[in-house]
Amino acid sequence: MERIVAYAAILDNRGNDAGVYTVTFPDVPGAISEGKSIPEAMQNAAEALGLALYDVKQLPQVSNIKDIELANKQCVVTLISVNLTQFAKTVKKPTVKKNTTIPGDLAQQAEKAGINFSKTLTEALEKKLQEQV
Repeated sequence: MERIVAYAAILDNRGNDAGVYTVTFPDVPGAISEGKSIPEAMQNAAEALGLALYDVKQLPQVSNIKDIELANKQCVVTLISVNLTQFAKTVKKPTVKKNTTIPGDLAQQAEKAGINFSKTLTEALEKKLQEQV
């Protein structure tokens, strides 16, 4: 199932060099971008929105675009959409190498069974962190 979202974006060129637009999303505060033209700003905004939301389980509530337009009359307000399913396939998460110590017999059994240690540890940590929420 595709996860396609659309959020209102504010393209603001006040205080910038000529033609440069800063893009913010009232509903997604961490998604901020800019561009040297409206088309570039919109394209960069879609990327910023994708980066902010591609792995979020509970998406932010969508505000009424008319309310955002009324509060930002001197700016361009438009919807920016992104396919989060497709975006997640292209994102490369940074990884870190961690040394761990486990019992030798357990390591041998896991290796014999063809278990991927990194994948198993990642899944276990994600589960543990979800339990704490």
